[in-house]
Amino acid sequence: MSNHLDEIKNAVIQGRHKEIEDLVKAAIEGKASINEIVNDALIAAMDVVGQKFADKGIFVPEMLVSAITMKKGLDLIKPLLKGKETESRGTIIMCTVKGDIHDIGKNLVIMMLEGAGFHVIDLGVDITVEKLIQTVEKMKPNILGLSALLTTTMPEMKKVIEELNVRELRDHVRVMVGGAPVNAAFAEKIGADAYGKDAVEAVEISRRFVGQTQRFLL
Repeated sequence: MSNHLDEIKNAVIQGRHKEIEDLVKAAIEGKASINEIVNDALIAAMDVVGQKFADKGIFVPEMLVSAITMKKGLDLIKPLLKGKETESRGTIIMCTVKGDIHDIGKNLVIMMLEGAGFHVIDLGVDITVEKLIQTVEKMKPNILGLSALLTTTMPEMKKVIEELNVRELRDHVRVMVGGAPVNAAFAEKIGADAYGKDAVEAVEISRRFVGQTQRFLL
């Protein structure tokens, strides 16, 4: 059984996306538990990948291939998770703000977050403040992640935070911002809780935030 898990983990680390589905199927047929496949193989592999990226042992293209490999494996077992209790590190809403349709960076962050065990709700691109607020009220996430690639759409991030304050939701959700034109100074200026410079840092920040807070109830 452990051999199957090691093979899955190594495939993700090495970005062998053409093999991952067969390896996951073999693990399931070999009676490996879903939790073992998720936690001891897929998530464990992405932890290694994230550390390699942080150490500059790999770069974004390699990390992206590993993330895609992990996602293919995760997508295969998602149907098996229905109706079962599954451990999640927290819930995160992700989107690109209104007026911006860029999503490559956001999608990589999402794959890394899923690989780290978070439940991610991807709202997509060009998302209005009102839709974001409605989703936060309904889903009660631990974290709200906002992405922007255009400098002209960065003010939308501030509008979201202002509306969270108006609706008295701000104290219940951490806001993380990111994107090429965004930096830590801007994040602090608009009242965000953190700036994620890349996907690996976004995972680290999310782990820290979820460890500090509990999911709230309205």
